Amino acid sequence: MRDAEHLQSLKSELLDIHMSLEMVEHEQRKKNAATRYLRARRGIELHQEFKRLERDIVDYDEWQ
Repeated sequence: MRDAEHLQSLKSELLDIHMSLEMVEHEQRKKNAATRYLRARRGIELHQEFKRLERDIVDYDEWQ
């Protein structure tokens, strides 16, 4: 009976370790996804800023 209790304890501990590793991996994937999203958003913003600057320069040259 004692062996069965010990085995059950080991199973529980292994399950806890596995779940902890899964949580760490999930959090890392979330962080990576957030980083990719922010980089993409900043890239879009930079593209829009450059387009706006190009239009402003053209408008300025035409106004001169």
